[in-house]
Order: sequence, then structure tokens, then C-alpha cells
Amino acid sequence: MLKFLFSLLAVASVTLAAAEPSKPNIIFILADDLGYGDLGCFGQEIVKTPVLDQMAAEGMKLTSFYSGSTVCAPSRSVLMTGQDTGHTWVRGNGSAETQTLRPEDITVAEKLKEAGYATALCGKWGLGELGSTGHPNKQGFDYFFGYLNQRHAHNFYPEFIIRNEEVVKLRNVYDPAWIKMRTEQGKADDGAGWASPDTKLDYVPAMVTDEALKWVDEQAQQENPFFLYYALNIPHANNEAARGTGDGQEIPDYGIFADENWTNPNKGFAAMNTMMDRDVGRLIDMLKKHGIEKNTLIIFTSDNGHHKEGGNDPEFFNSNGDLRGMKRELTEGGIRVPTIAWWPGKIPAGSVSDHAAQFADFMATACELAGVETPENTQSTSFVPTLLGNDDAQQKPDYLYWEFYERGSKQAVRFGKWKAIRKPLFTGKIELYDLSQDLGEEKDLASQFPEVVTQAETYMKAAHEENPNWKVRKKGGK
Repeated sequence: MLKFLFSLLAVASVTLAAAEPSKPNIIFILADDLGYGDLGCFGQEIVKTPVLDQMAAEGMKLTSFYSGSTVCAPSRSVLMTGQDTGHTWVRGNGSAETQTLRPEDITVAEKLKEAGYATALCGKWGLGELGSTGHPNKQGFDYFFGYLNQRHAHNFYPEFIIRNEEVVKLRNVYDPAWIKMRTEQGKADDGAGWASPDTKLDYVPAMVTDEALKWVDEQAQQENPFFLYYALNIPHANNEAARGTGDGQEIPDYGIFADENWTNPNKGFAAMNTMMDRDVGRLIDMLKKHGIEKNTLIIFTSDNGHHKEGGNDPEFFNSNGDLRGMKRELTEGGIRVPTIAWWPGKIPAGSVSDHAAQFADFMATACELAGVETPENTQSTSFVPTLLGNDDAQQKPDYLYWEFYERGSKQAVRFGKWKAIRKPLFTGKIELYDLSQDLGEEKDLASQFPEVVTQAETYMKAAHEENPNWKVRKKGGK
């Protein structure tokens, strides 16, 4: 009888262990230059995004979520390291030397590997070239497919792409006009430019999606949890093509927008967003195919605010919604980004959170979900309680901070309802806005609330750590 009871206990123990939820798979989807108002669930009226809108209906809209910076590289550095731009190593779009993560930089991918996750990056990196310490394979990613160089990522039809540390030749061929322009400017071949029209055969954004789907398909059949960083390079513009051909919104076809009486760049921008929406749906379908959607957290967002490049017209699409500003600015339109979190059965369906968080907070969030310690010297606060609908348990940081060195330096801090901006860093006049009443940052209240300005200045000073690559000149800039 005793032996029989022990057998029952053993079976029960195995059954309970099998029933215990495993560490969730984590998919972070990063659009490139997608504005706050570019999704239907965030107010977009012209371009339909039914998949992302359904994700929001089944999950959570984070309406006060901020990117790490107002341009690509520093925003991605903040996301990967959990350090804001007052601390992270890469603080601007600079040279290869200033835009490369170091061996001592700890990434979220490294922490998740520590927790037993398989890790992959499909898409745009921007934090280290081939052979450098910043290459994704040296920063925690088991697998990489996409663009290492940001200028390379401008080109949707490049001559080559990178798989891990291998250069993969594609069928696209540089247009002679680009080769001439590049030669005259004395620029090296970094993959940027545009292809001749008759050789546009391999559209890399589509290839990146196919690689991501293939990798998830493989990982879903394994026992270990996985982390996919799916970093799109759309709807970013091909700046070089825009200068050479007048159209930097390159896409194989305009789809449902082909017959619209719009400019080609506007058609391309709209078609990119439609393609992005469709491909997110393909990814969700892959999760459902394997029955793992309830153990997978997807976060969808953008690396910064909308752009006005490539010939498209953001005002036509109202890409920043009710916000002021755009990419390269620290007003809300440059850094507040449309964000959706989806985790069926965990995140309350149809929920909306105004909790103020930014890219740095992804590190602590991922670490909490994976059951590992958040690295020291981060400015990262887990927003897992918010995601699970437990607002009372959500820790709120004293402030969120940004600094930016391109086109004249500037810094910003968000604390409570207040948002302060200073140009240039450390010496300029501080503008102050009450975001609870003035989301468009139209009324500067600095003269009315000097004590709040003093608090903002204190935060700005405390948030900055010296970095030899990013120093302020008297007139701003690097």
C-alpha cells in the first residue's frame, strides 16, 4: 500500500511539473521610423493595420511608451543594454568606432541565453560590423540574418546581406548612377545605394521575415524557450535612392494602393505598413500552428518617431497623431512610439496602460520573465506588473531621460506629468510642458513653475554619465 501511495505521489509530481508554465518565449518586433499615429489602433485612418489592431484588442496598448532615442543606433543600444542615453555606450548615429557595442556591454540577449533561451536577430542591428566586438553573435545572439550597417539597411535591394559572419551574395545589382555618385563622394561600399530597376529581385525585408518564420518554426519544436528580436527596416526610407531617383520608399508592388491618386513614395510608405501588418499576422499564425501562442509574449513598437524622408508626406498620413515633432527631435513625436503587448491568457484583453516606460525597461522585464537578475548599472524597471494588469505592484522610476547629439545637442526628461526639454545639453534654456493637459507640447510653462524646472535640471544632471565618444561642444554637437 505504501509503495502504491509513493507511486501516486510520483505521478502527481510529474503531472504538476508538466502543468507548471515554462519561461515564456519572447518576441520583440521593432518597426523602423513608424510614427505614433501610423497604426489604426493609434488613430491611423488611411492605412489599415487589421492584424496589429487585433493584437491590441486581444492584448494591451501602451500609450506612454518611449523609444530609447530619437534615431536608430542609440535607440537600439538602449533597448539592448537597459541603459538610457545618459549611460549607454552608443548615443548617436556616428562612426563605426562610436557605434559599436563593447565586450563589457551586457545585452538582453546575453541575459536570456544565461536563462537557457535560444536567441536570434532577424533584421537590422546597427551596433557592430563584421569582425567587431559589437557583432550580434558576440552580443548574445545564436543566429543573425540581416543588416549590420545602418546605411546598408537603407537599401531594400542590396547586392549582399549578412548571415551570422558570412556575406551572402544576392541577385540585385547596383544602379550605375549610384556607383558614380558613391565614387565621386569617395565613399566605401557599405551596401547602401539602390539597385537597377531590372535587377530588383531579392527584397530583403521579405527575406528577413521568411528567416524569422523559419527560425521560430524550428525553435517551436525544441524544449528551450526562445527570444526573437525581429527588427524590421520598414517603413524607413532609402535615403540614397531618394536623392538619386526621388523615391526612397522601395517595395515590390503597391498592392491595394496601386490605383490611388498618390505619389509613388506615399504609395510605397502605405504598402510597407500593410506588408508589415500582414507579416506580423504570419508570425502569430506560426505560433498558433505550434500551439505556443499562450506561452509567448510579443511586444511591437518602433525605434523612434516618424520620418520625412524618401519622398513620403507624413502630414498626409498624420503620422504623429496628436504629438508634436518627429524623428531627430525630443518632443513627444520623436520618442513616444505606438506600442502593443500581446500574451493570450496573461495580458488582459483590450487593456490600455498609460504607464510611462521606455526601451531601457525591456531589460528588466525580460530578466524578470526569464528568472535572472537584471545587470547592475541599468536604468531599467520591469513593467511585468503593468502587462499582467497589476498596476498596484508596478514600480515607477523617478524619471525617464534622453540626450541626443545630432544637429545640435539636446536633452529631455519625463517625470510624472511633466516633460522638460533643453537645447543645447546642460546650458540651454529649459522648456517645460504638462503632458496631462498638453500632449502636443504647445504651451511652455517654465516661467510659471520654476521649482519644477529646478527639479528637471537636477534630473538632467544626475542622468548624464561622461562618454568619450559623445561630448558637447559650445555650440552643441559631438
